Amino acid sequence: MSDIRSFKFDVPQAELDDLKRRLAATRWPDRETPSDWSQGIPLSYLKTVVDYWLHQYDWRRCEQRLNSHPQFITEIDGLDFQFMHVRSPHAQAMPLVMTHGWPGSVLEFMDVIGPLTNPTAHGGDARDAFHLVCPTLPGFGYSGKPTAPGWTLDRIGKAWGQLMARLGYDRYFAQGGDWGSAVTHSIGMTETQHCVGIHSNMPLLSPGAAAMENLTDLEKSAVAGSQKYWEWDSGYSKEQSTRPQTIGYSLVDSPVGQAAWILEKFWCWTDCQGHPENAVKRDELLDNVMLYWLPGVGASSARMYWENFSVLTKPKPQIHLPVGASIFPHEIFRASHRWCEERYTNLVHYNVLDKGGHFAAMEQPVLFVNEVRTAFRQMR
Repeated sequence: MSDIRSFKFDVPQAELDDLKRRLAATRWPDRETPSDWSQGIPLSYLKTVVDYWLHQYDWRRCEQRLNSHPQFITEIDGLDFQFMHVRSPHAQAMPLVMTHGWPGSVLEFMDVIGPLTNPTAHGGDARDAFHLVCPTLPGFGYSGKPTAPGWTLDRIGKAWGQLMARLGYDRYFAQGGDWGSAVTHSIGMTETQHCVGIHSNMPLLSPGAAAMENLTDLEKSAVAGSQKYWEWDSGYSKEQSTRPQTIGYSLVDSPVGQAAWILEKFWCWTDCQGHPENAVKRDELLDNVMLYWLPGVGASSARMYWENFSVLTKPKPQIHLPVGASIFPHEIFRASHRWCEERYTNLVHYNVLDKGGHFAAMEQPVLFVNEVRTAFRQMR
């Protein structure tokens, strides 16, 4: 099938009522023993969030915001993919496919859609306009859930290539962070006949031995950050890359469990000075959680790790398309300029920002938009 159908976010009220019932019946664990986040999300904070979720949060507001942009669904390679397609009013706009990661969603892009598609309405130049395509990864949100193994990064990248062709785009850019970065890198290696260039706010690379000598301050910080990640912050990835089904039972059955699993990462990976709501508003945090809870994708989204996480630790082949790299200071992995040059033979943009983290478009939409515009301006 190659038809593209309209899609609307319209959750049955019974599902929202069931959520409230489950929230009200939560069986809480005892309090953590230290007075910080070192054992995970603190009980007092999660109770505050859940009380707000139960009594004040409004999903219909989020639905309205999502439905304010054109939403579609189409079948590619035997699986349904839900996506946003927002066309620019500017004739010279360039198509751009943007991919989210875990534990994010297309909601990461909501504050940058307007400036990227219609720059003149946001103080920008029409020459920087994009037609935006924002697909939801397989097993995430309201895209289909794979029923058999095999949805690798390359398969997803090729599916995005088919999606862009189906939309009539023969030449396009690709952008992403987290798993979106991995998919974007795959596009940069496999879709070279149609993809003109890529940009990532989380470059993926493995520095060679020579590049690990005489480390700069940024590189020393990056090495220390990576070490901390593997020692103290990678338990979720180990679980999801080895036993996604086991953790999936808890995530799909308990909204509080799903929220805790996600919100801890927004504390850890955002530039939030110790509190996630300093970086992302509470409503937006819960909106994102809802795109995991409502479609019940705790297990299916975790399988992205089971399928692909080992690939991220292997040597990375060079990419010869034009590449832009934006380094936000609170990103999980921060690549230096010389590390990027090793993998990207045509690095046309590299910049280190002074604020922002893993969810760059959500945390710092103005900076993110400027980085995307600047990088792709050199590739048009």
